[in-house]
Amino acid sequence: MDKSWMHPDRRSKAYEFGVEAFLNFVVENLLTTTHIRCPCVKCVNLKLFGVGIIRDHVYFNGVDQSYKNWIFHGEPWEATTNASRNIEEDDGHSRYSFVSEEIDMDDNDFGDFGSDPYEFANVIGDGDQPVYPGCRKYTKLSALVKLYNLKAKHGMSDVCFTELLILQGDLLPEGNTIPTSMYEAKKTLCALGLSYEKMHACPNDCILYRKEYEDSTNCPTCGISRWKEGKDSILKEGVPAKVVWYFPPIPRFKRMFQSHETAKSLTWHAARKSIDGQMSHPADSPSWKLLDDK
Repeated sequence: MDKSWMHPDRRSKAYEFGVEAFLNFVVENLLTTTHIRCPCVKCVNLKLFGVGIIRDHVYFNGVDQSYKNWIFHGEPWEATTNASRNIEEDDGHSRYSFVSEEIDMDDNDFGDFGSDPYEFANVIGDGDQPVYPGCRKYTKLSALVKLYNLKAKHGMSDVCFTELLILQGDLLPEGNTIPTSMYEAKKTLCALGLSYEKMHACPNDCILYRKEYEDSTNCPTCGISRWKEGKDSILKEGVPAKVVWYFPPIPRFKRMFQSHETAKSLTWHAARKSIDGQMSHPADSPSWKLLDDK
């Protein structure tokens, strides 16, 4: 469908016809006129309204020009799959490597959203959007990650962070993609997180208090209490002496294999063939092949 109408002046006939064509497309594909995500620059597909309210929002606020693949409005998912999964630069490094370097958050802040690979792909697709039209240095995602890192680093409250976002939005040119509240920022960042489990453990690393030991209060191997001892030598029941963080590998493998280039790198050892019959890499050795067989 033609999307050139998203850029002209909102007072133009092209914009008017484009809005009506968009709404007709949505109704035909979603088969509803009441619960539709609003693509205006303020709602950014986070709020649900009827067709009439969405029409008013798109005229009054303007449409989010960075919303190029209408996956929330009936456009096939395949239209965005390649763009959102092939996220590597030409040098083979992810252009979103800054996320792991910059972001400093507790996944529990957002809940277990990271288990859905399509939600993550959608956020990465979001990362390609410039923070404002014409900006080359920052994308919506990179700017938001840096701002959130400042919040975590300096202990900024949610209210203060929301006001900072609003101020940033006012300072940047019209059409910017900075969210206007902490809630909207979390909705964007939540898919970056990956789930983990916290397990109580013996202070001497004898056991984990799970399965048959889940209800135990003392280690069956060394006899030490499961609970933490206070300064007065009194056990604080319910407060574990040691906690182990377990990061399940399967969701992380799913995340890694979402990128075509990363998937190729992960399977390189199994897929490569020695051209001249010589051992040019440890993967060519009998020991490596024996390990694979076992």
